[in-house]
Amino acid sequence: MIKQQASNEVIGLVQWTKVDLEMAEQSEQVLLKLNEEGYDAFWVGGCVRDELLGRNVDDMDITTSASPEQVMELFADCIPTGLQHGTVTVRSGGYYFEVTTFRTESEYKDNRRPSEVQFVKDIKEDLQRRDFTMNALAMDRNGTIVDPFGGQVDIREERVRCVGAASERFGEDALRMLRCVRFASVFDFNIAYNTWKGLVRQRDLLQHIAMERVRTEMVKMMAGPHPLRGLELLLRSNTLEYVKAPVQGSRFNQNLLPQIGDLIEDDVLLRWSLLLIAGQYTKDEADALLRKWTFSNDDRSRITGVLQVEELIKTVVQEDKDQVALRSEWIVAVLTCGRRAAADWLKIQPLLPSGILHSASAEKSYQQILANAAEWSRSMPVHELKDLQITGENVLGQLQRKGGPWLGQLMKYLLRETAIGNIANQHEALTAEVKRVAADDQA
Repeated sequence: MIKQQASNEVIGLVQWTKVDLEMAEQSEQVLLKLNEEGYDAFWVGGCVRDELLGRNVDDMDITTSASPEQVMELFADCIPTGLQHGTVTVRSGGYYFEVTTFRTESEYKDNRRPSEVQFVKDIKEDLQRRDFTMNALAMDRNGTIVDPFGGQVDIREERVRCVGAASERFGEDALRMLRCVRFASVFDFNIAYNTWKGLVRQRDLLQHIAMERVRTEMVKMMAGPHPLRGLELLLRSNTLEYVKAPVQGSRFNQNLLPQIGDLIEDDVLLRWSLLLIAGQYTKDEADALLRKWTFSNDDRSRITGVLQVEELIKTVVQEDKDQVALRSEWIVAVLTCGRRAAADWLKIQPLLPSGILHSASAEKSYQQILANAAEWSRSMPVHELKDLQITGENVLGQLQRKGGPWLGQLMKYLLRETAIGNIANQHEALTAEVKRVAADDQA
């Protein structure tokens, strides 16, 4: 951290290396104004930690001895986002900064929320309430770091350690146990012995935490650079068996997990698909679990689509079929599950170990599908009903019949046969097939 000289005066601008420079300057202006009015003010928590780690800093939180009311008097452009907890959001130069008064917390409710907040004047008292030493860091405008609990040493030694007694920190907010695993995973750190011991001893407190909060931590962990590290810690501690929508670690095939990190960040949802395949979840089981874990409809559909393809293909390869029949079955799978699910499934397959099927013939069929599926997909002239050169209205007019379930079944049949290539996607050819099917039904 370097100080800058301007107009013969040290203004104390810290030279951030992992922060948008304009955001850093604007945040410093907030600190400067607080200091000029006689208040202590510091950058705090994640922004200081990430700068020391050489990680990109996305937001810059500020803590101060000024009360929320005093902060609002100083800054005209601010939002009282959490006055009861001492937080005011200050807008400076188009950037938003959470400014929170030094505080202590006590009497936590439901193992997550403090029932009482008391404002204090000492930064060290404020840092004492924080979860881990790496987050209990504050820095002033001169680059001086306040570190009463050894957070810098823990960062250098790549260790996640609770501030004070782990039993107290985890008892205050049980979600901190998952945050502990998430930090160890994302940073590839170890967990301090007493912190780990406290996590295992108090993991049953996770039953009090809303699944939305659990999902948020898990999503961050799975999107990080070392998801396998976090999964190993979770499985070793059996932590997820204690959340409201529990997951049994014993169901996971350990041989299928190591490749999860090989899926790039753009394919992070596929990491979840691979995880659920390793957990031997069916599509329906996975869908029910992800609903309980409060995943969005889109994400749930993307994740479980891969499992649906997996189920269909595993069934297909158990039958002794030639390549022509395998092509037809693949195309039916694409129509049933969708193009994206089929493409996602193909992305995952090279990461799975070979020989996981129980027979040589099944393995041979499986390898044939892998070798040809992409080309078979490209050969499909249609993918949806709207691609057909005939409509349900055309069929009703041609057959002079009222609509009903039969029409949907017929249209799906036309789509399948056209996609496979048994019928040309031409109005005349499709009309002729409709007539043929109708004649057979009446025979």
